[in-house]
Amino acid sequence: MRLRFVREKYCKATVMRFFLSFILLAGGLSAADSLSPLKGKVPQTVAELWAGYDPRKEPLKSEVVREWEEDGNVIRYVRYFIGTFKGKPTWMAGFYAYPKHAKGGKNLPGILHIHGGGQRASLLLVKFHAAQGYGALSVNWGGKPMEGAKPGEANTDWGAVDPTQNNVPGYFNVLPGEKFLDAVESPRNCNWFLLTLGCRRGLTFLEQQPEVDGKRLGIRGHSMGGNLTMYVAGSDARVKVAAPSVGGSGFRTFRYYDLPPQIRNVRGNLELFRRTMGYQFYAPRITAPLLHLGASNDFHGQMDATYATGARVKKTVPQRFVFAPHFNHRFNPEQQVARVLWLDQHLKGGMKLPATPVSQLELTDVPIFRVTPAKGLPVKRVEIFYSVDPDPRSRFWRDAGAKQNGKSWSAPLPVMDLKRPLFAFANVYYQLPKPAALPRNQKVEEVCISSLLHEAKPQMLEAAGVKTSGQSELVIDDFKRGFHDWFIINGNHRSLWQHWTRKITDPKWRGPEGAKLVLTLQSEKPNVLAFVLKENVWRSYRGKQREYVAEVRIKGGAVERVILELKNFKSVSDGAPPKSWKNLDQFAVCAQYQIRRPKTRVIAADPWQGPKPVFKRLEWQLED
Repeated sequence: MRLRFVREKYCKATVMRFFLSFILLAGGLSAADSLSPLKGKVPQTVAELWAGYDPRKEPLKSEVVREWEEDGNVIRYVRYFIGTFKGKPTWMAGFYAYPKHAKGGKNLPGILHIHGGGQRASLLLVKFHAAQGYGALSVNWGGKPMEGAKPGEANTDWGAVDPTQNNVPGYFNVLPGEKFLDAVESPRNCNWFLLTLGCRRGLTFLEQQPEVDGKRLGIRGHSMGGNLTMYVAGSDARVKVAAPSVGGSGFRTFRYYDLPPQIRNVRGNLELFRRTMGYQFYAPRITAPLLHLGASNDFHGQMDATYATGARVKKTVPQRFVFAPHFNHRFNPEQQVARVLWLDQHLKGGMKLPATPVSQLELTDVPIFRVTPAKGLPVKRVEIFYSVDPDPRSRFWRDAGAKQNGKSWSAPLPVMDLKRPLFAFANVYYQLPKPAALPRNQKVEEVCISSLLHEAKPQMLEAAGVKTSGQSELVIDDFKRGFHDWFIINGNHRSLWQHWTRKITDPKWRGPEGAKLVLTLQSEKPNVLAFVLKENVWRSYRGKQREYVAEVRIKGGAVERVILELKNFKSVSDGAPPKSWKNLDQFAVCAQYQIRRPKTRVIAADPWQGPKPVFKRLEWQLED
């Protein structure tokens, strides 16, 4: 990598500004606030909340903290002025990059990247997007130290307010307080309001760059950044395409089936918070093409709520859903690349992503799911998933085994209990005309587009005359399809791979009383395996979440069986074994596993020897 620092200096204007601020404060004066005080009327809707705010009105006073060139890109560590609140100025730091050959000319589309919780501005992503022909800005709204920052270099500064994760109650708040904006109960006291405002100023920054076409601006964000992507897209018409991931799903203060709401305690007026900060009220205001990148078991951007929020977007707005099966807060490359291609399509006139596949759930004796992929790209494969668990975070998605019939695919969805709801969706994988790029030099040959999510409540199943069918099974997995029903962490790392499944939480594969868990496998060399059980994952309404581990030495060479009883697993907190298999939600086989609480320790600490083992069969064994 060729790295050449071009400039490294602080702006004299910045020093002067700090000096003037000091003089003003010393004299008891303060600059005029960017937002007028509320005069009796508190905003009651999203439209009222943002009425009159112009993110272009105040000068940006942007400054370059440092600049360098790398791999044909110009990269800048920058800051811009957000506004003055409660008499003190606020500043946003970030990374900005663009291809060196594109200096001037206003010919580049712009990308605003918004990081997630606990993260910071991404140097990786601005480099990636610049290499793809964008002017890219990644803002550091959380205020964490910038990557590679040198002592004394300026960072994000929220002044007299604090919408960062140092003030967590502020995300569910409309009440006044020391670090909040208004002296009365107001949605402007919610952290999300000020963060959205700061990101909208980021769009202004992009508009003002000499190489960026301000009429072609897109936004992307992950997790909390996904939340902000929806807020910005729903409040700023300059956004021409938006792609949130695992964030921005609405209805978080509502119960779902008998589950507790995602946000249980709002500080202040609940209805005011809902009307002004609920994503379901921003969705109808979005006019930009919108792609929701999700994980089927995400704890934050929950799948069902994502679809419900998307249903409130105007039908005239192009929209796609892309969900990675079995994952929480992460994706496979085939899903991840959909976002990159979506941005390219709407900002650069790139390849068009196929439309959402047409799908339907037929409630016959045995329900049937049908899906017809859209035209445009060759179909590589189709997967149909269904579940009977109402909790989107913890449900296991069964693969229904899609079969092709002409231009459509279908699969039966047998249900064992009509008192449980039924959920189903499909993923269609298309062959790309040429490999597409992802960060870290990844190349992807397929792209995934999900169908809509279909749901049938128990009363619907009974009214339609659906009959129970199927039965519980002792064989959990024969691995004929590899780890299709699992999610994999560190899959390419020889010593740190982990294979996880939620299959044991499904009543079809739940462990019977008195059963033993048996894994048949073959390892080339002797090794130690870590086995992990997790109980009540995201199900605090059912009981305390607990984690159990077992360490087993395998001989290696020949095929062998590992037989595990409840007594072989020990709680990481008190050493007690699980009382039964019935409340278990996740099971893992790991080359190595790190316990983080109550104290850090490693299970199967010795490095794995030889290639990964071959898994043959996982099953429940009953006593003869």
